[in-house]
Amino acid sequence: MIDSTQAAALTLTLPDGSQRTVAPGTMPSEVVKSIGERLLMAAVAVEVNGAIQDLVTPLRTSGTFRVLTERDATSLDVLRHSAAHILATAVRRLRPDAKIGFGPSIDEGFYYDFEVAEPFTPDDLAAFESEMRKVVAEKYPFVREEVSRAQAQLRFTDDPLKLERLSELGEDEIISTYTDGPFIDLCRGPHVPDTSRLKHFKLTHTAGAYWRGDSKRQMLQRIYGTAFFKKDELDAHLLRIEEARKRDHRVLGRQLDLFMMHQFSPGAVFWTERGTVVYNALNDFIRERQRDDFHEIKTPLLYNKALWEISGHWGKYKENMFLVLDNETGEHDFSLKPMNCPSHYLLYQSKKHSYRELPLRYVTFDVLHRNELTGALSGLTRVRQFQQDDCHVFLREDQITDEVHFLLKFILSYYETFGLTAKLKFATRPEVRIGSDEMWDRAESSLKTALEATGMEYELKEGDGAFYGPKIDFDVLDSIGRPWQLGTIQLDYSNPERFDLTYVGEDNSAHRPVIIHRAVSGSLERFIAILIEHFAGAFPVWLAPEQVRVLPITDEYNGYAEQVTKQLHDAGIRVHLDARSETLKYRVAEGARMKVPYMVVVGKREAEQGTVSVNVRGAGKEQKANSLPLDEFVSRVVKEDKSRTLTLEAHG
Repeated sequence: MIDSTQAAALTLTLPDGSQRTVAPGTMPSEVVKSIGERLLMAAVAVEVNGAIQDLVTPLRTSGTFRVLTERDATSLDVLRHSAAHILATAVRRLRPDAKIGFGPSIDEGFYYDFEVAEPFTPDDLAAFESEMRKVVAEKYPFVREEVSRAQAQLRFTDDPLKLERLSELGEDEIISTYTDGPFIDLCRGPHVPDTSRLKHFKLTHTAGAYWRGDSKRQMLQRIYGTAFFKKDELDAHLLRIEEARKRDHRVLGRQLDLFMMHQFSPGAVFWTERGTVVYNALNDFIRERQRDDFHEIKTPLLYNKALWEISGHWGKYKENMFLVLDNETGEHDFSLKPMNCPSHYLLYQSKKHSYRELPLRYVTFDVLHRNELTGALSGLTRVRQFQQDDCHVFLREDQITDEVHFLLKFILSYYETFGLTAKLKFATRPEVRIGSDEMWDRAESSLKTALEATGMEYELKEGDGAFYGPKIDFDVLDSIGRPWQLGTIQLDYSNPERFDLTYVGEDNSAHRPVIIHRAVSGSLERFIAILIEHFAGAFPVWLAPEQVRVLPITDEYNGYAEQVTKQLHDAGIRVHLDARSETLKYRVAEGARMKVPYMVVVGKREAEQGTVSVNVRGAGKEQKANSLPLDEFVSRVVKEDKSRTLTLEAHG
């Protein structure tokens, strides 16, 4: 504890430049009150030297001091952390047997983990939410107390998960507890002043979660929820959740017959004929864009561990790799490749290169394998076998700025094709990394300079870089506003040293290149999942597995329907003739369920006039089929396909 009689006074600098001098150990609430009573009523927390703390955590350092209200985005994390504690309070009231784990805020809300004998039910969730509202109404203050290790052990005697966490705290670490009403938790904070600040919240679902994320530990029950300061923000979020549920790529993947998974190959995708069309259309598009400025290569799947030892993966990433037994040594000395990088270095290394060749861009679509935990697998978004549109650029240091600008434009224009927008994030050195601090200083400075030279806005993500270098990440927003991390540009000074990569400079001497790792889609499996949900399964014509479905009104017009189908097929259009005996209404409904962009109906008039009646996906039940000459309809669909337009235009 701080002895405020002996420690030097603290100087706090407010946003307007004015200062407050206070004794060490002063509560932030006292400082806020000195600024204004109304501000104290509105305060959620404070920011001291960039770190967030609540109003009841003693001040210990001088520096900048800013009051956070509901208007500050960072306040939402404080509210959601408090919501997790209020959830735990409610659960312990109704289920005193529940042992408590962790309860953090997360991007979309909050969760709390409990150890119970049986999984929670939807009725339990409703009861917990109702009890939370009672806790909110009771306006319990969040009371913080700093305690000794022995005191904490006594307070959590019946909570082994908390005792385990307590045992991991360092000897000099401050141990604090928070109490709201009858509930006490081991927690660093921060929290809102009292439970009544939580007004707009919703418990959303439950899931199983291993304690500490370790599959060898016990399974806990995780309750998820979300909270906002304003009701309209909560309502909008819940609407997005419902919309996301309707767009779930796992559901639409079955409905549209795109892919399947099987227990005999967990985490690997079986693409159906229709799904393979989408996969190939995407691959063809990527290849077309990279035809002129990139060199496509292919490299082996299986490598000796010696390669991964050079790259650093064997020491930093081994647990995520599929190891293969060497029959000669009896050891797992080989692995399937989890990424392409080292194999590209070997190919570069096999020849001499001149400075005139650089930048040299190797791109590949090879299959990769990563040993994800079974419980982490999820449809196409988390798999074990996948393909990347992976590129490694070998370049001179003086080319970094121009190359980053080129790659940024390339990636952003790629996303625009799908109606996706992106935000940039600059990620710096992580705690676990390879290379010296001097190397990281150089790499971060070079990449930041290149990024800022583009004039584009970006967000700083400290500590989130790759283990070998800093990076620029692309967070892509889909049609319902959800962010997905997709593309990346990673600057690497380390591996050219590790693999002794060189080029012959203008001075005829050997020089060290730098490497840029670039991905656009990330894994194609995950990108297709995002596209399914972005388009809600209603792909634009160029991506649709079936672009046109031909429907004769009766068998009498099957001959003309076959002519229409052949002309569309000969023009390169993916077309299907549905001449089944079911009613026309049934067949139209089936085509709508499969989200076919265009259904053309042919009958007597169409056969006589050489036309087709076009039903357009999404036009509604009241639409009137648009009659077009067959040649005109074919040319319009071909144009849409070739131009990769996002809208359906062949009917108008």
